Amino acid sequence: MTDQGPDNYYTVSAEFYDILQAETDRRLAERRFADAAARARRAVLDIGAGTGVVTAVVLAASAVPVHAVEPAVAMRSALLSRLAHLGADQRARVTVHPEPLDAADLSEVADLAIASNIIACLEPTTRRATWRAIAAALLPDGLLLFDPPPVRLPDVSRTTARLGPVRLGPDLYSADVTELPDRGILRVVFTYRVERQGRLQREEHDCFEMWPAAPELLAGELQDAGLQVVRAPSADLMAARRPRG
Repeated sequence: MTDQGPDNYYTVSAEFYDILQAETDRRLAERRFADAAARARRAVLDIGAGTGVVTAVVLAASAVPVHAVEPAVAMRSALLSRLAHLGADQRARVTVHPEPLDAADLSEVADLAIASNIIACLEPTTRRATWRAIAAALLPDGLLLFDPPPVRLPDVSRTTARLGPVRLGPDLYSADVTELPDRGILRVVFTYRVERQGRLQREEHDCFEMWPAAPELLAGELQDAGLQVVRAPSADLMAARRPRG
């Protein structure tokens, strides 16, 4: 990340996230998580809730409480703004936790946990602590769904995506996403641009670190935390359950 502490993460990206990514992420969240949320009977845990795209999808799909965990101030501000525009029934079902999951002290509160676009960004020690916190927060037979980190580093730096452009009044918002392998870590650089009448008005940069991990490594970590890998509902996810008893 570009900032010093977790409270300050995403201070650059939060401005651009929803306008460039929210609609795509909403459709992805509906495909990945809506069915599981509809089957939840106790509560849903949304780990790394960000600006609330997944949270809103889960609230719409389910009838149970939702615990939204988001320690980054910038993203949590956007999350609360999104929640403020929901109906009173949905707002009444959501609890926002401003600390990391392993500091939230949640014990057997949910039968579904979702970690979207976050596990890859946790360095290994934090990732293992997060598995333990998820296992503690899940009820017996509770299900975890997450998108796994990349398996390996790319051989060379590469631009992997272009977001936008999206027009807002006279301005065009866009971003390039570049992956840079660096000593075992994948640095993902977002270059945000705002153009007006063909002229660049602003350019901002944000960098996120990702830690590749093979599925076998993740399965071992999950097992150590008390979670058993199970078949995921889609090929781009991994899933695990907290065993009964």
